[in-house]
Amino acid sequence: MKIDRDAPIGVFDSGIGGLTVAREIMRNLPSEKVVYFGDTARVPYGNKSKETVLRYSRQIIRFLQEQKVKAIVIACNTASAFALDAVRHELEIPVLGVIEAGAVVAAKVTRNHRVGVIGTVGTIGSGIHKEQLQKLDPEITVIGKACPLFVPLVEEGWLHDPVTAEVAKRYLGELKVQEIDTLILGCTHYPLLRSTIQEIMGEHVRLVNPAYESALELKELLTRKGILASGKEEEEFPYRFYVSDLADEFKSFANSILPYDVEMTQKIDIEKY
Repeated sequence: MKIDRDAPIGVFDSGIGGLTVAREIMRNLPSEKVVYFGDTARVPYGNKSKETVLRYSRQIIRFLQEQKVKAIVIACNTASAFALDAVRHELEIPVLGVIEAGAVVAAKVTRNHRVGVIGTVGTIGSGIHKEQLQKLDPEITVIGKACPLFVPLVEEGWLHDPVTAEVAKRYLGELKVQEIDTLILGCTHYPLLRSTIQEIMGEHVRLVNPAYESALELKELLTRKGILASGKEEEEFPYRFYVSDLADEFKSFANSILPYDVEMTQKIDIEKY
């Protein structure tokens, strides 16, 4: 199958968290066009079963294929944990998750082989980070901690709020006593709380942002396959955003974190796919 190098990259998430991944793609691959889908009607994925998350992921992928994307980034840790392996075998275009790239960096930078992971209940329960990290280095001890309240706090816009700081202290206190030296932000919402998390964990703990690492992995993959955008095709709207609900709320949040003004967000009926 011949892939059009100037086709867009599809990025999807259960809601708005994956915008942190889209942001890193925009920064690190400025010639690429992006089609983003946020499943705002069915968020969160973190407390759904594997079967349900896989069904949702397949519906969204069918929609993205209709948009003629050349590669897909699953910008959701829960969907990466539950759906990536299955859908990779079903598609002819490359598919990336957000877990592998972060695990590679964490394994590389840890000095004491004690790595913490924070994420949703689904992601932590799947054990996927532990599996990935121990594949890279069996000596690594992985300590996971679910932080379910972080997502609603981010979506409420309470990024630098005393309530968020208090919740973070309670969640992260358990990790602090485990003497980890590396912490993976295992949910795409969490980079937006980076400064609060760093302050609580202390400067000696290296935070790994899988959104950034996944953008670099994507760049390397597109280069290797010879499908990096040529940069010749100028488009008036290189970034297109679609959601399953709450288009206006999504648009205002996107405009608060992206280095680009989101003109239009379109609501679509994802259940048709």
